[in-house]
Amino acid sequence: MKTQLLAVAAIAIASTAAVSTPPAEAQARRSQHQVCENVRVKQINSKDDNRLIGTGVGAVAGGLIGNQVGGGKGKTLATVAGAVGGGYAGNRIQKSHQDKNASYTTERRCRWVDD
Repeated sequence: MKTQLLAVAAIAIASTAAVSTPPAEAQARRSQHQVCENVRVKQINSKDDNRLIGTGVGAVAGGLIGNQVGGGKGKTLATVAGAVGGGYAGNRIQKSHQDKNASYTTERRCRWVDD
């Protein structure tokens, strides 16, 4: 029993000694300085941050319009091209709408820089 108590006491003393020494990271910072800057952060007020709705609606509309053009393999190519182009356009339109409705805040961000 005494042996176990001595072992626990020795571990406790060793752990407090390890905690009291400064970490290597703090010692390395002696040749560094901290740089802080204010950063403008955009908060999108939308549940669809990836703009999936705009992309999907645009792709369907573009595919339908592309399907009206050409015949045979040209019609298939026009449908695919219309879907891709419409998806891209829908994504950009929704992004523009979200940017207009976004709110902006300023945050202070700091980082360590070597001297």
